[in-house]
Amino acid sequence: RRPSPPQSALEKVAAQEGLSLHQLSGKWFLVSMASRCSYLAEHSHQLEATMMTITILDGQSLAIRTFRKLDRMCWEIRQHYLPAQAPGRFLLKGHRKSSKVDVVLGEADPSSFIILYYQKGRSISVKLYGRTSLVSDAIMDKFEQRVRAVGLSEDVIYHFPTYGFCDSPDEFHILD
Repeated sequence: RRPSPPQSALEKVAAQEGLSLHQLSGKWFLVSMASRCSYLAEHSHQLEATMMTITILDGQSLAIRTFRKLDRMCWEIRQHYLPAQAPGRFLLKGHRKSSKVDVVLGEADPSSFIILYYQKGRSISVKLYGRTSLVSDAIMDKFEQRVRAVGLSEDVIYHFPTYGFCDSPDEFHILD
């Protein structure tokens, strides 16, 4: 018998239970992100304030609209998180089969923060969103614990600006 494949870091992450997705609706600010992405490491001095809005489509999938500046222009990126095998788990499909991203809603207090995990292939990243662009030290500590739990270290945590948000691109700067 062939051994079963090693469990991915994301499979070990427990999704938030007992949460109505509708509680997540509305505006969220990207506070911090942990990732081994080399582009992020090289360009961390250029991070832009990022905001997203969540709309619940059919009670189980999420319409995500992310707003951020690129070359001083406001862009909107639209994504659709489809429900996966269990509550709190989603699939973000890309154009190619190899570009799918698994998403887990790891922990949330709908009034203040959400921690989302993303895995594409073997690469994992963790994002902390807040209802405001600043979160408490207790929430930041919780985020750092979750980051370490999936094998990332604190030196790959990037903090996003708390000012300079945009929320209205022109029609030429929308990516579906």
